[in-house]
Amino acid sequence: MLSAIISLIALPYAPNALEPVISRETIEYHYGKHLQTYVDNLNKLVAGTEFEAMPLEEIVAKSQGAIFNNAGQILNHNLYFTQFKPYTIEQSAIINDQLPIFKAIIRDFGSFEAFLAEFEQKGTTLFGSGWVWLSADKDGKLVITQEPNAGNPVTKGLKPLLTMDVWEHAYYIDYRNRRAAHLHSLWQIINWDEINRRYTE
Repeated sequence: MLSAIISLIALPYAPNALEPVISRETIEYHYGKHLQTYVDNLNKLVAGTEFEAMPLEEIVAKSQGAIFNNAGQILNHNLYFTQFKPYTIEQSAIINDQLPIFKAIIRDFGSFEAFLAEFEQKGTTLFGSGWVWLSADKDGKLVITQEPNAGNPVTKGLKPLLTMDVWEHAYYIDYRNRRAAHLHSLWQIINWDEINRRYTE
């Protein structure tokens, strides 16, 4: 059996490109240290096991314990870091109502504003560490879920589309204990073309 080495993903932007929403310092620690540690740990943990040659998402769906925790955090962070685009002060309206993802959001939440409010509320009220997710079920219906620790919606048969990390290391350098402010600011850098691609693929 060939061993599949899990590698650190490449960022699709420069480390300072998300400022002032996410600082270069946060990227250096969150991506460069936290995510790298999960990658290093997982490669050690799966060596010589049934998970060694599995794709990352399959490891998350089938594993438990330390392997699940590290694989889940890698998958979560991969989706998280690749959903952003560089911040520009000239950004205008977020909504492009021609994109299927926006049509689905309005269909399933009533309005884009209602979606934002529910997503931020679930991110703010998740106790402890974890993630808040926008996902699609097998019929394309959108749902927002809270996932503690390394949880990912794939374990529930859902397709993850968009996520916000509410572990303190994701925001404490820039926002200290103001989790709600951090969540609210992230909408400025979401790459909705990428979220739409995930939804429609």
